[in-house]
Amino acid sequence: MDTNKTSGGKATDHLANERTFLAWIRTAIAIMAFGFVVVKFSLFIRQLTYAFTDKVIALPNHGYSGIIGVFLVSLGGVISLLSFIRYKKIERDLNDDVFYPSSRLIILLTLFILIGAVVMVLYLLPNI
Repeated sequence: MDTNKTSGGKATDHLANERTFLAWIRTAIAIMAFGFVVVKFSLFIRQLTYAFTDKVIALPNHGYSGIIGVFLVSLGGVISLLSFIRYKKIERDLNDDVFYPSSRLIILLTLFILIGAVVMVLYLLPNI
């Protein structure tokens, strides 16, 4: 008799699914934290400029840092939601003893990270 068997799928399979879900959540939190830092660092630099100069320097006010930061925080939220949906789908598949792997979430995250990297490089290039 197999003591690792649950109502469907092995306990080790369910635990692996949970570990994967938690890894996705850590990734989402890291992306959200990075977005928060991007926004706050931009504000910090602006405040430093005002604090150390007598006259107001015309700083470029493109607002890209804020947009990028909000996008990253939103992306982290979407990733956490999609990872929960994926976790529940895999749990259901394991309980039904039917599992088909899917790479959609991985492809989606990779594309968003790649797009974010290109946007940040284009944003930073004029400063070199």
